[in-house]
Amino acid sequence: MTLRLAVPAERENGESRIAATPETVRKYIALGAKVAVETGAGLGASISDEDFRAAGAEVAPLPEVVRGAQIVLGVQAPDPALLAGAADGAWIVAMLDPFARRERVDAYAAAGFEALAMEFMPRITRAQSMDVLSSQSNLSGYKAVIEAANLYGRAFPLMMTAAGTVSAARVFVMGVGVAGLQAIATARRLGAQVSATDVRSATKEQILSLGAKPVFVESVAGIEGEGSGGYATEMSPEYQQAQAELVSAHIAKQDIVITTALIPGRAAPRLVSDAQVASMKPGSVIFDLAVAQGGNVEGALADQVVERHGVKIMGFANTPARLPADASALYARNLYNFLSAFWDKEAGKPVLDTEIGDAVRLTQGGKVVSERLLI
Repeated sequence: MTLRLAVPAERENGESRIAATPETVRKYIALGAKVAVETGAGLGASISDEDFRAAGAEVAPLPEVVRGAQIVLGVQAPDPALLAGAADGAWIVAMLDPFARRERVDAYAAAGFEALAMEFMPRITRAQSMDVLSSQSNLSGYKAVIEAANLYGRAFPLMMTAAGTVSAARVFVMGVGVAGLQAIATARRLGAQVSATDVRSATKEQILSLGAKPVFVESVAGIEGEGSGGYATEMSPEYQQAQAELVSAHIAKQDIVITTALIPGRAAPRLVSDAQVASMKPGSVIFDLAVAQGGNVEGALADQVVERHGVKIMGFANTPARLPADASALYARNLYNFLSAFWDKEAGKPVLDTEIGDAVRLTQGGKVVSERLLI
């Protein structure tokens, strides 16, 4: 029996990405699968229904697309009620936001689906090409700088003109993960004078390699912010106090601040207080990449420009969706790399191993099985 793979349109507000592209459709078909895409699903990412048909996909209304599907691909968690008719035990492969959307995870279990959360992909060497958080964060870091530059009322690079000199913008990046590193690189390309900080001391070399200045707490010994899987973890009150004092002195001199700090499964840590915002020069800009999870910056609101003390604060609820074509292309490749890596030719479907399978699997056999959700 040929495996049927369904790609419904995204239904969350502001979600313009899609979980497959004509490129990955052709690759799935080459593996031996049939691919069905919901009518109009790719329009937000500038992919027409005809593009999908030309790649070999069936394009049809949702009920026909999901009927008999053994794998359903999504960007965000699809509503289980919309998947009626999918095969028993069908896989739901998407970014499922399991901590914030636990009720939906429970609904997948009740419906008999096997839910696989792509954001739970372990950060190990062989899973790098499957890492959706990295691919999407990379674009987010770039977009944050571009949006901040657009809102900033001055030029970024140093300019020597007959009428006088324009000073380079000072950009401070807080949090040097994938998004932060791309923000540093983008700001440097635009000609800014860039500095950056992180709770993980190992990021100093990365900051320097991109031509930026590292800003780190040196007075508190024995503190290390490296959590499991390469993620940052929460720091001690002693470190947080020292970091706040250091940042307060530095942030007052900055023109643009980009905050990127996130801790999986928890609200975003507060990095910038209202008092620190007030210390910045009028006309400065802060872009909060963590605004959708509570925000790193006091007063930040998703999808709004908030002006406080003459400083403009902004952030998007879904930053990658602001670059839908590229974000979809990278995300779709992540999904294909994941499924194809485990493709069993004899079975005609992917068969997961324990290391990655157990990490991403949320539900199976009518139960929630993820250890991260059972704690």
